Amino acid sequence: MKKTTTDPKQSSDNCVVQKSQWNRLYSRGLKLAARGPRLSLQAISCGPPLSSVTWTRVCLCVCCESSHVSASVFRSLNSDVRLEDDGRCDVDVLDASSLSYQQFLERYAYSRPVVLRALTNNTNFRLLCSKWTLLQEYGGRTVRLSTANTYSYRKVDVSFQEYVDVFLKPQSTEVLGNDTLYFFGDNNMSEWQSLFQNYVSPPYVLPLTSAAYSFGIAGPGTGVPFHWHGPGFSEVIYGRKRWFLSPPDKEPHFHPNHTTLSWLRDIYPSLPEDEAPLDCTIRPGEVLYFPDRWWHATLNLDTSVFISTFLG
Repeated sequence: MKKTTTDPKQSSDNCVVQKSQWNRLYSRGLKLAARGPRLSLQAISCGPPLSSVTWTRVCLCVCCESSHVSASVFRSLNSDVRLEDDGRCDVDVLDASSLSYQQFLERYAYSRPVVLRALTNNTNFRLLCSKWTLLQEYGGRTVRLSTANTYSYRKVDVSFQEYVDVFLKPQSTEVLGNDTLYFFGDNNMSEWQSLFQNYVSPPYVLPLTSAAYSFGIAGPGTGVPFHWHGPGFSEVIYGRKRWFLSPPDKEPHFHPNHTTLSWLRDIYPSLPEDEAPLDCTIRPGEVLYFPDRWWHATLNLDTSVFISTFLG
């Protein structure tokens, strides 16, 4: 495999790959990287996405002379937290076909989280959530942003286009939660109804509850610190979302105004095993269920599009 040519004035962290090379290099590069330390893959923010069906802005740097494999996916500004690390998964992950609704109620609905694969088919909804499609349809609409702290006080209204252009960027560990604006929830249901009506929600609703949607888009390293509320499902449409969960009687050690990213760097590594929350990353095609009043914090490992179904 030939080494990609780059501008000698640029470092390897600022390489450029032509569109025509993208698919070939990306698929072959990932296969080679999986086989052993033959090349170094580095994904960095570098302008417009190469496909309208992806929200991740990446370049692929192929360094065949490297003796180590390195996959650095959108490291946050001023951060040594490696977002390519999915962490372990302490939550049961099941194919939905292996869990009946009655089994869901008996084993998980009121007692512990679970990740279900192939619970729904949202292929059409995913296409409607591509960056190009959403900006075409909703770019001029107003969205309400919330601060990313445990007790959100501040709300800011901006156009969806401005949110994507200005606010949708990697998170810095130096920024506090009340200074981080996050698009999740506070959706104008009438304006976004044409999109939401195409979403296939999880069929496993709890008795005597109704469902409410909360739709969001966020940059790498963003997330919400620990908080709790009623039960619900969360599905990733694009990207990866890492979840940390703790039962109602086991409040995690955290600061309500520090981001999940800084918590992951400063607190999580030193927690005793018996104090550590459950940890699991979900990807497109997977749905996480969390029971009532479970503490949870989230961290978007990529630019992510996601939707939650709250039951109440």
